[in-house]
Amino acid sequence: MTMLDDFFWTYQGVIYALGINGLLGLSIYVVLSIGQLSLGQAAFMGIGAYTSALLTLKLALPFGLVLLAAMLVPALFALVVGGPTLRLSGVYLALATIGLGEVLRIFFLNAPLTGGALGLSGIPERGGFALIFGSLALALAGLVAIGRSSIGRAMDAMREDELAASTIGVDLPVYKLAALTVSAMLAGLAGALNAHVSSFIGPNDYGFDAAVTILSFALLGGIASPFGPVLGAALLTILPEALRPLHDFRLVVNGLVIVVAVLFMPRGLLAWRMPRIGARID
Repeated sequence: MTMLDDFFWTYQGVIYALGINGLLGLSIYVVLSIGQLSLGQAAFMGIGAYTSALLTLKLALPFGLVLLAAMLVPALFALVVGGPTLRLSGVYLALATIGLGEVLRIFFLNAPLTGGALGLSGIPERGGFALIFGSLALALAGLVAIGRSSIGRAMDAMREDELAASTIGVDLPVYKLAALTVSAMLAGLAGALNAHVSSFIGPNDYGFDAAVTILSFALLGGIASPFGPVLGAALLTILPEALRPLHDFRLVVNGLVIVVAVLFMPRGLLAWRMPRIGARID
């Protein structure tokens, strides 16, 4: 038991990162599963992180309410920006959401309330193993249930051909806005949990690099099912630690792994599709 405890304390940060990055992988899966290349997950993560940190440090609210707010505030932001941005598609949507993320990063960088460039420190450690992986399990189970339903069929249809999906009755704007909102909630939850296990957050944690990293979870694991991005997140979380003896070269090897996976496995490592229930699309 002592050996297990020593292992946990030694690799506690990596273990927590596995669950948090798994949630981020699910957040990018939600939008990619309907064919939308939205890269605002890092921004939503930042909103959730700062919301939870400020509510804890300034108001000392119960942690349950803090987590709820960390999901609802990014969701409200997604609803506000979703209308204009979701009229775009492909690379234009990606550029628009990256731009929104940079605007928020600059706001975090300059606003006195968020601590400016110094960020926020001294955040109480409230997120633990059970909460992080319990949240991941619930999110994964919910997305699996949705994916196996008629909603999952509609999502598949949108990803393959939006025009064809609209002709068979899929309400494209509703699905797009719902996907962006759910994605924002998952990313906000991940940001809150990360803030409360690391005890520090800074504006540069939620910029372009973070957005690309989250996207790479899905590219490596695949989006045929929610399990793919979670697998990709796990591998890309563990890989840098496994390559740590290579020092600076580990980032090169990490990048090469992603490139090789994308070139030779364009559907990702996990191309298995979930069986669907029913044949009707509402």
